[in-house]
Amino acid sequence: MSRPKPEPVQAVKQRRDAALRMLVEGVPYTQFLGIHFDRRGDELTAILPFDQKLIGNPMLPALHGGVTAAFLEVAAIIELSWSYLWEDIEAGRIDPGKLNPETMPRLPKTIDFTVDYLRSGLPRDAYARARVNRSGRRYASVHVEAWQDNRTRLFAQATGHFLMPARDAMPSDG
Repeated sequence: MSRPKPEPVQAVKQRRDAALRMLVEGVPYTQFLGIHFDRRGDELTAILPFDQKLIGNPMLPALHGGVTAAFLEVAAIIELSWSYLWEDIEAGRIDPGKLNPETMPRLPKTIDFTVDYLRSGLPRDAYARARVNRSGRRYASVHVEAWQDNRTRLFAQATGHFLMPARDAMPSDG
């Protein structure tokens, strides 16, 4: 009995990238802030490119606290959604080419989100990584860390709790 031939690596990468793009576009605020994601396998790094409009205190200058909080929350929601959908994306049960705003999987809803501002965000690019601490059928907990020049010198971190969408709310290709 022969095994099924594995998918070409390029097809897998294209499906992953299209699914990630679809998730990110599902959060309109990401376009306004300019947030995008670097994907390496299943690991995501959120990137907030510096823009003058993100400055809250021009005297320092420092990133606006609301921008920092939004950046962390977007990183958490996208990471949580990504980990939630990973198996379906990998198995080909979700075809990103057939998804649109009407058929897109629902995103987790924020229950609460606590931000620790550790130092001023400088006028430069920022990066964030989120870690899902717990993810059940209805509830998830996520921790996010943000840095700029040095991964070990965080400028903010956050913990959030989210209400997960029902699995039956997932789109089907059929």
